Amino acid sequence: MSKLILVRHGQSQWNLENRFTGWVDVPLSEKGIEEAISAGEKLKDVKFDSMYISHMLRAIQTLHYILISSNDSRTPIIYHEDERIHNWEHHTGDTGTEIPIYMSTDLAERYYGNLQGLNKQKTREKYGNEQVHLWRRSYDVNPPDGESLKDTCERAIPYYKKHILKDLDEGKTVLVSAHGNSLRAITMHVEKISESEIPNVEIPTGVPIIYSFNKDSFNKQIL
Repeated sequence: MSKLILVRHGQSQWNLENRFTGWVDVPLSEKGIEEAISAGEKLKDVKFDSMYISHMLRAIQTLHYILISSNDSRTPIIYHEDERIHNWEHHTGDTGTEIPIYMSTDLAERYYGNLQGLNKQKTREKYGNEQVHLWRRSYDVNPPDGESLKDTCERAIPYYKKHILKDLDEGKTVLVSAHGNSLRAITMHVEKISESEIPNVEIPTGVPIIYSFNKDSFNKQIL
C-alpha cells in the first residue's frame, strides 16, 4: 500500500500579517515554526521513500523541521530541477542511506500578481468584498497579472502525474511539503473534486494529510 502525505507549510510571516504572499519568498512566523515542529513530531516514525517540495523558503523550512524530528538516520539529498544545478549534481543516489528530495517551481504557491504584498482587508476596502472573493475563491478568475487556481492546477497536476504518481504506483511513501493552492490542486485530482467545489476546500497549515492507496481506492486521514 502506497501513502501520500501532504503538508502545507506552517503559518508564514505574511499569513500572520494578512497579506497576499504568492511568490514573495517570506519565512515562517514563530507560530509557523511551531506548526512545522508539530508536524514533524506526528511524522517522526514514518520512513519516506521520496519527498517533494516547492522552491519557496516557507515550504523548505517546514520540511526542515520535519526532518529534524525524524527518527530516520538516512541523509536527505535535495535534487534541483534547474538545468545547471541538476547537471552539476550528477549524483545517482542510494536509497539505502539517502532520502531523495525533489524541488520544483511547479509545486509553488499560486502567483498573485499585483496583489502580492497587499493587506487583504485593505484590498477588500479598495476593490470590494465580492471582487476580492472572486480573485481568491474562484476557479478560473485571475487576479491582476496573476494566476487563477486553474492556472496553478495546470502546472501542479501534470507534475503530480509525471513524478509523484509514479512513486505511488511503485508502492512508495511520499511526502509533499508545499502550499495551500498547489496542494489544493493535488487534492482536487486525488479526490476527484469538481472545479466549482475545489476553491472552498481548506488546507490547514502544518497539519499532515495522509492518503493511503489500495488499488483504485484511498483512505484519508488528517493528523
